[in-house]
Amino acid sequence: MSTPRRLASLDALRGCTVAAMLLVNDPGDWDHVYAPLEHSAWNGCTPTDLVFPFFLFVVGVSVALAVLPRLEQGAATPAALTRAALWRALRILGLGVAINLLAAWWMPGAHLRLPGVLQRIGACYAGVALFAIHTRPRTQWAAIALVLAGYWGLLLLGGSLEPWTNIVSRTDSALFGRFVYQIDPLSGRGHDPEGLLGTLPSLVTSLLGLRAGCWLRQDKLKALLIAGVLSLLLGALWSCWLPLNKNLWTPSFVLWTAGWASLALLACHQLIDRHGWPALGRRFGVNAIAAYAGSELMQIVLPALGQEAWYRRLFADWMTPRFGPYVPSLAFAVAFVALWWLIVWAMDRRRIYLKL
Repeated sequence: MSTPRRLASLDALRGCTVAAMLLVNDPGDWDHVYAPLEHSAWNGCTPTDLVFPFFLFVVGVSVALAVLPRLEQGAATPAALTRAALWRALRILGLGVAINLLAAWWMPGAHLRLPGVLQRIGACYAGVALFAIHTRPRTQWAAIALVLAGYWGLLLLGGSLEPWTNIVSRTDSALFGRFVYQIDPLSGRGHDPEGLLGTLPSLVTSLLGLRAGCWLRQDKLKALLIAGVLSLLLGALWSCWLPLNKNLWTPSFVLWTAGWASLALLACHQLIDRHGWPALGRRFGVNAIAAYAGSELMQIVLPALGQEAWYRRLFADWMTPRFGPYVPSLAFAVAFVALWWLIVWAMDRRRIYLKL
């Protein structure tokens, strides 16, 4: 297997995913958000529901392109790579907890949440890196099948798949108590879309990215295309019995989103790496954690600095009478993404790349 160069297409796909994260996480007015920019209320899959699975899929692709070459060339021992991967995962997880601690301390009415997006990214990175370093492809495929089948069985044995009463929410409530994303005021039960049990199928998303990254290294683009289409079809078929659900990260959701991610990766590779199209989003991609974590910190600080007044003055007061309330809300989100594009553009110009 040849040693790959850094692929601009992967940086672009990662960057576009991060930009989409910022866009959907930062509207001017949460009461006026266009439907495609909102998560499904429970079952279903909107374009916004694709964003986090895409990022976890790219985590697996990145491991295939960055970790495996070092192992194959003997540049580092399995033990050294394992230590580096676990230490990096711990730093990502720690950053996520630190941001949640700051939010709980700084934001009025906020409560401490232990799980989170960065925490899940750290856990999936550790898992997919360990699989890449210590197992063969056959074992990885077996793990993918076993986890998807086992998690499906666990969901069925848990009874209800409804909010608050499903086994995923009940497990997170038992483990984290009130330190979760949401608490049902009537029952006192908790739910977290990035909880512990749902991290198992999320790891499968990264493992599928690992396999896609290996095909990309081997230039097996036909295999990547076939796998993407089959994953979409299997996810759609499975959803007839087990609905697409991001909150539970159902197996059908895993396959459905991995199928789209595979095709997006293939399209980016063909257009950017092979046909020379501009790598839109690359600057976000090379500073992905910095952009996401920085935007999360900005979300915590801005309300205390008068964000609501700024939003009314700069966007809502003059846009709403002309275009309605949804346009200024979206315009604020676009401006937020543009601000962060300027930040990562300046960082890239100065070759500043923040790596955890």
